[in-house]
Amino acid sequence: MSLLTTLPIANRQIPWLIFAISVVTLANALIFEHVGGLDPCSLCLQQRIPYWVLIPASLLAGILSREANLGLAPIVLILICTAAAATNVGISGYHAGVEYKWWEGPQGCTGTSLMAGSLAEFQQQLNGVKVPRCDEIPWSLLGISMAGYNFLISLLLTALGAVALARYWTMTGLETDQKDG
Repeated sequence: MSLLTTLPIANRQIPWLIFAISVVTLANALIFEHVGGLDPCSLCLQQRIPYWVLIPASLLAGILSREANLGLAPIVLILICTAAAATNVGISGYHAGVEYKWWEGPQGCTGTSLMAGSLAEFQQQLNGVKVPRCDEIPWSLLGISMAGYNFLISLLLTALGAVALARYWTMTGLETDQKDG
């Protein structure tokens, strides 16, 4: 009996777990920004992009897999989810490394654009703007930054997708072997 078959999560539940975790994670980022007043840096904003792929793809995969275990269409969507989550592992891991000063970040890490009608107005706007920096940790819990938590969440999402994919390919491989035998 393998680890894939002993996990207490059914394949039909995996898209819904990915969906729920993604919605909660993105909602928390937006709450921290709009309610908590933590302006995101450019790397923070880049980390949100995979969630805009994860949420609709996992929702559609969940809807399509209602009646049966994961079929081909939902598994393609899970593959997309897994790729998006794995991409976010890279982005958030890079950002966490920049925050913890393990490596240098991008030179122009800003999250604000300024529009001005004149040079004097532009200078006045610059005086009142605090540009969020990618190499500063604006919030942490237990010594882990938001980028660090996003890294861990993205790892979990990647693992969930990988479990569904491995189960699907194991089951379809077994069915093919049984038909041949």
